Amino acid sequence: MKKEIVIKSTVGLHASLAAKIVQAASNYAVDIFLHYKEETIDVKSILGLMSLAVPCGENVVLEANGENAENAINDIAALLEKSK
Repeated sequence: MKKEIVIKSTVGLHASLAAKIVQAASNYAVDIFLHYKEETIDVKSILGLMSLAVPCGENVVLEANGENAENAINDIAALLEKSK
């Protein structure tokens, strides 16, 4: 399953948001990846997420495979789509 999302946090994908994403992703026994430009990162890697330095307003694609893939993507998408 894939879902395209616009980063709405005014400071982009920052350390605090990355930590929340990793925590949410860790609740699921599924493989979850974030695609940004030419990069693909395991969403359960905080360093990987931070290395992307995705700014506000950019599109990313979440991809998950497994039994609860839809729930995992929806939870992570909710975090990414919040504006702060």
